Amino acid sequence: MLSGNVSEVNAMQTAMDIKQAAHQLIDQLPTDATWDDVVYRLVERREIELGLADSDADRTTPVEDVMKEFGIEP
Repeated sequence: MLSGNVSEVNAMQTAMDIKQAAHQLIDQLPTDATWDDVVYRLVERREIELGLADSDADRTTPVEDVMKEFGIEP
């Protein structure tokens, strides 16, 4: 989902909200966290925000349709 519309996420939050959220994410990391841990958490948060924006804009596929596409029986 990295190709999601970043402007929609930015519209959802002000710059100050994003900065505060980043501080909170970093504050929750263990003391032995690595740069990889920091990047992972920030990307994870961004992906969640993009997914929520897609859901709010009805840009999702019902689970039943995905299961059918992959030949999975419910």
